[in-house]
Amino acid sequence: MERSLSLAVAQPRCVPHDVAANAAAHAQAVRAADARVVVFPEMSLTGYELDAAPVAPDDERLSPLIATCAETGTLALVGAPVPGSDGPHIGVLAVDAAGARVAYGKVYLHSTEAVGFVPGEPAVIEVDGWRLGLAVCRDTGVPEHAARTAALGMDVYVAGVVHSDQEADLHGERARRVAAEHGVFVATAAFAGPTGGGYARTCGRSGIWSAAGALLAEAGTAPDELARAVISR
Repeated sequence: MERSLSLAVAQPRCVPHDVAANAAAHAQAVRAADARVVVFPEMSLTGYELDAAPVAPDDERLSPLIATCAETGTLALVGAPVPGSDGPHIGVLAVDAAGARVAYGKVYLHSTEAVGFVPGEPAVIEVDGWRLGLAVCRDTGVPEHAARTAALGMDVYVAGVVHSDQEADLHGERARRVAAEHGVFVATAAFAGPTGGGYARTCGRSGIWSAAGALLAEAGTAPDELARAVISR
C-alpha cells in the first residue's frame, strides 16, 4: 500500500537573538505550509548567533508555535541551540501538539562552533511510518553523516542549513549525492536574508528532492518563502 507524506521546507525571516519573534514567524510558516512536516534552517529560532543561549523545550516563548502545530497537525523541525546532558548542541527541536523536545544535535561542527558546543550523534525521527534522518548544515557535506544516519534506517534526509548567497548550488549537489548513495528523499531548509553571525546575505532556495535526485519543489531567494511537496513510497 502506497504511503504519502506532505513535506515543506521554510525560510522565515529572522531577528537575531529574538526567540519570541522568530517563533511567531515559524508559526506563520507552519500555517502557510499546510504540511504534515515543516523543516526550518539551522538555528532558525535565534539566528546563526554562536553566543545565543540554548532554547529549552519548555521555553514559554515556544507556546505560539506549539499551539499552531496542534491546530494544524504539523510536526515542525526547528533549528536552535539546545541543552544537552553533555553540554549545549546546535540542534533540532521537534515541535508538535505534545510540545517541544530535543530531537538532534549537529554531529560535524565547524571549529568556531566547537568552542561553545559539543557534537551530537546521528538520529532518526519517525512520523506516520516515515523515518526522517536529521542533519544540520555541515553534516550534509560529510558523506559519512548520511551513511551513519542511513544505517539507522531512513526514508528522508532532512536538513536545516545556513549558506551565503554564493553557496546556493550546494543544496542540490549534496541532495543529489545523498539520494544517489542511499535512495532516499532529501529536504533542505536554508536561511534567506540576513541572519546574524556575519551572514548579511544568505541564499534561500530551500528545496525537496526525490529519491532519484530530481528537484520536486524549490523556494526562491527571499525571506518568508517556502517549498512544499507530497512524497510517496
